[in-house]
Amino acid sequence: MTTTLEALQQWVDAVAAHTEPSDIRWCTGSDAEYQELVTQMLEDGTLSALNQDEYPNCYLHLSNANDVARVEHLTYVCTCEAEDAGPNNHWMAPEEAHRKVDALFDGAMRGRTMYVIPYCMGPIDSPYSRCGVEITDSAYVVANMKLMTRMGTAALKRIERERRFVKGLHSTGDLDPERRLIMHFPEELTIKSIGSGYGGNALLGKKCHALRIASYQARQEGWLAEHMLIVGVESPDGETHFIACAFPSACGKTNLAMLVPPASQPGWKIWTLGDDIAWLHLDDQGQLRAINPESGYFGVVPGTNTKTNKNAFEMIRHDTIFTNVARTADNEPWWEDKKVGEPATDWQGREYRAGNGPAAHPNSRFTVAASNNPCYSELAEAAEGVPISAIVFGGRRKELAPLVYESKDWRHGVLVGAGVASETTAANIGEVGVVRRDSMAMKPFCGYNFGDYWAHWLSFDERSDKLPRIFHVNWFRQDSDGKFLWPGFGENLRVLRWIIDRCEDRVGGKETPIGYLPNAGDIDTRDLDVSPETMEILTSIDVGQWRSELASVGGYLEAYGDRLPAELREEQQRIAAALVEAS
Repeated sequence: MTTTLEALQQWVDAVAAHTEPSDIRWCTGSDAEYQELVTQMLEDGTLSALNQDEYPNCYLHLSNANDVARVEHLTYVCTCEAEDAGPNNHWMAPEEAHRKVDALFDGAMRGRTMYVIPYCMGPIDSPYSRCGVEITDSAYVVANMKLMTRMGTAALKRIERERRFVKGLHSTGDLDPERRLIMHFPEELTIKSIGSGYGGNALLGKKCHALRIASYQARQEGWLAEHMLIVGVESPDGETHFIACAFPSACGKTNLAMLVPPASQPGWKIWTLGDDIAWLHLDDQGQLRAINPESGYFGVVPGTNTKTNKNAFEMIRHDTIFTNVARTADNEPWWEDKKVGEPATDWQGREYRAGNGPAAHPNSRFTVAASNNPCYSELAEAAEGVPISAIVFGGRRKELAPLVYESKDWRHGVLVGAGVASETTAANIGEVGVVRRDSMAMKPFCGYNFGDYWAHWLSFDERSDKLPRIFHVNWFRQDSDGKFLWPGFGENLRVLRWIIDRCEDRVGGKETPIGYLPNAGDIDTRDLDVSPETMEILTSIDVGQWRSELASVGGYLEAYGDRLPAELREEQQRIAAALVEAS
């Protein structure tokens, strides 16, 4: 298979001449092709088969020990002007960036097969979807892209009709961290990544395209590309609300997206439309609608068990690629807090010894098709997307942030999102547990200057009077002994219910300088071991702490200088003044 689109064929030919592969393969996306690639990787050791009786069609991939997470310090946004990339990105001039990375691609695929992967991010027939082509020398990448995107022949046909696509070039190179670069050229709709085989660095349809490049496209075209889950919450009466939530990596997105309603909430249902990325468009009536550009999950697996995420635990028992987990003596995958089994070998293939650290890497992953999920919603394939009732921001904060609060209006909500802070996790290279600002959970993923990004968010208020309400949640409040005050997991449905009731004007709210908090008794705590005193802590604010927080937010915003929207500065100053008045 080749293509009728001359621009695509010319690019493929140019890449082949530069990288010198021994073979070129155009990927069809068929199940037979996937099985052929799996067989090939089992033979060459890229994959190992797991216990096929207990985990049918499940396989394990072990990364190089230096290639286990995103590498933000080696990830660049390459715009003509440095200011267009902004302080939120590492910048390099496009000419220099191409020269530097192209030198690494010179002959990089010798002795390897070059795979050409046409793919569609979003339902194949949706006007909200966008297409790309990834060229890679990794069969592991092809298999993961099969699970994560709508890839192959149908995507190629759409590309040939539209005559536009994002170009993504990837090679594992020699996996030398000194020869590793992830380059984004938003103005050229181009990605070049070399020296890593890890998901976020190598599956270019994911963070690279669906967030960094797409966020730039979204600003140009008038929509939003966001690091958000999409969940449907259905009441016992059959009323469904769709909510989009933005949390930094490993802060509970997948758990919330696949929440299992507790027995204390009979009749409620949760439907998963996406666990990581949402593309949001205004329809002709001004309603904000969302699609999930992905068709699979690339989730953090440690901590997944029948209590924390029963649906995820069940869905990865078949047809899953695991990356960097441990194995039991029975050849079953194992990870910390799985609650069953014991590790025999660790994520580096060594005999497990406690002194060597965790058995599974803290950022170990599963890749699985979304349709494996027991609460998968077929609306994930709806070309028109789903209407969003609420947008929810959140992060890990041991103190300060209450369990939930609602912004006063859209502009205030943009400030809430811009000021999001969270403790870093194992999904990032660097020290774990440091609190950092992560606006809209997009700090590692926004493909242009955050000041312009916030202005783009603010512009939606001028375009529609039907925008979703904006909330903030914090499941991670702790007492002085480090004990979580809120049980979390399935019980978070109780908070989602309050959010929905607010959207439908069924309950009031306690007005504070930072927004509306639940009144006593408005969040259902029946059958919970949570005292009224604890709920008072969870639904109130320390004005002194918040004065410091708003000052910190103000300093963070000012770092964006002339690109900071005046409306956002004014909103921060208004709330800071209200906190002074309340103290």
